[in-house]
Amino acid sequence: MRNREDYRLECVVINMSSDEPGFREESDLLGTRRIPVTAYWGIQTLRAHENFGVSLVQLKNYPMLVQAMAMVKKACAQANRDLGHLAEEYADVIIRACEEIIDGKLMDQFIVDMMQGGAGTSTNMCVNEVIASRANEILGEPRNSMGPVSANDSVNMSQSTNDVYPTAIKIATIFGLRELSSRLENLISALDEKATEFKDLLKLGRTEMQDAVPITLGQEFSAWSGALKRDLTRIQSAIDVLETHNIGATAIGTSLNADPEYIELAENYLREVTGLKDLTTAENLIDDTQNADEFTHASGLLRVLATNLGKIAGDLILLSSGPTGGLNEITLPPVQPGSSIMPGKVNPVIPEMVTQVAFQVIGHDLVISMAAQSGQLELNAFEPVIAYNFFQALKVLKNAILIFDEKCIKGITPRKVGLDVVHKSVGLVTALNPVIGYKAASRVAKIALDTGRPIRDIILEEGILDAEWLDLILSPERMTKAGALEQKRDSTRRDDD
Repeated sequence: MRNREDYRLECVVINMSSDEPGFREESDLLGTRRIPVTAYWGIQTLRAHENFGVSLVQLKNYPMLVQAMAMVKKACAQANRDLGHLAEEYADVIIRACEEIIDGKLMDQFIVDMMQGGAGTSTNMCVNEVIASRANEILGEPRNSMGPVSANDSVNMSQSTNDVYPTAIKIATIFGLRELSSRLENLISALDEKATEFKDLLKLGRTEMQDAVPITLGQEFSAWSGALKRDLTRIQSAIDVLETHNIGATAIGTSLNADPEYIELAENYLREVTGLKDLTTAENLIDDTQNADEFTHASGLLRVLATNLGKIAGDLILLSSGPTGGLNEITLPPVQPGSSIMPGKVNPVIPEMVTQVAFQVIGHDLVISMAAQSGQLELNAFEPVIAYNFFQALKVLKNAILIFDEKCIKGITPRKVGLDVVHKSVGLVTALNPVIGYKAASRVAKIALDTGRPIRDIILEEGILDAEWLDLILSPERMTKAGALEQKRDSTRRDDD
């Protein structure tokens, strides 16, 4: 893992004096700098690398975002070529360079820190420079980002960071949400399988951590699955919101320096390059350039998912507690020893990890909300921290869900559940309310609490109900399924007839 000192030394190595052929010179408005001849990135990437060693998480750590940037650059180059603004020779090599990046090549060249000032300009220029250098190399020129294919004039033609960067974030987010949805579907399937497997295992339900009415273990799993199914639906709906982009808005949404025909052409090519057929240009480009509420919306849905996952993980920790001093109703798959001092102890480490991921994602959402709210006038300069936190949240959620599914849910087995356990609980008396009334049921409950005797024994000894009728009322089906008592009573009457 890289630390701040490693980063400082890396900058020193990049900038140390040397004679050609080890370095080349590139210039910008602030002066001339020496760039390693092996680098595809150029002078603006170098400055960003020196200025923003903050998170030490570089753009290359999110290849999906890099690939989305390259997709946007390819679509823009195709549109500019068709309009005659970009020489076909230059467009062809830019497109080839973009395709290499989309295929996962040159990832080590994207060295700017995800936490950066400038509204994402450092990211945009790093991508421009790498594409330009590779395009020049394909032309047979020395590797550089200045010419004949220029990072600014050729690769960035008709564009601004302010339309390219948010569009690429949206595209990468859509791909990320699709992957998240796939893993979530697998987790839901695992929960549904357990719900079926445990559908006949009666146990005590609990409210406020006190004995309540009976439930099956399968019903508990089905409730968890139901919550995640809602999350899945919400996340899929968020994709629709993110399909609106602002390519062609350029700096502030007024489309300065963009051919009117370019916007439609770029959109058509972007759909083709990404495979996202529903990408749509925003109705109001000024609005879409300055506001980041689509990211807030999507992030909020990740927060809801994280909340539900944390609730499920917490329930599993409670139900597996023990084995001697806890609820001990289920056993989680043992994945590692639990203590350096207590032999034989195995902890619920996977649910604990999921709980911590939930905390983290909720924190990411808060940062995203603050950043979206803090945009000023025609631009939100804080989209880099939005991107960083959103992709971090996506990453930990995707990984946690996969591990939760494979190393926990699929291997859960039942332990101390069944009719005997239920019959020992005073909560069982609730099932008698409709038959003997609340007052009589309360009296029976008090006797059970005072004496520790089972509810069933008290009812029979006092002659309140006969055994056949009592067994019907206290049957697992009757206590866990609406209308089961009436159905069973009707069936009994038909049999008697």
